[in-house]
Amino acid sequence: MGNTTFEWPRGAEARDTEALELWLAVHGWEVDPTVFMAGGLGPAVQVQPIGGACQDGEPGLLILPGETVEYARDRIRIAPRSTVPAACGASYPGGRDLLSRRAVATR
Repeated sequence: MGNTTFEWPRGAEARDTEALELWLAVHGWEVDPTVFMAGGLGPAVQVQPIGGACQDGEPGLLILPGETVEYARDRIRIAPRSTVPAACGASYPGGRDLLSRRAVATR
């Protein structure tokens, strides 16, 4: 099924978006075309299963510049940053995924 991780670079360009879209398609996911976020470190992208929202009613997963995405079984999540020290003192040792996003937002 191909590579199980994808690094969404800071300052992503059109070719990076194309590569992400191909990687997602292999795993049954797509970039949500209705969500666009630009920032100082580059664009963030919202992804979702092909055809719509996730089973738990969540709109998808937001991938920020510099994050690595990981595919495992039927879900996509943000890979843990276990080997990279957090630059701002905030880190999520277990990574972020669709089920844990609410818990992260309430911290």
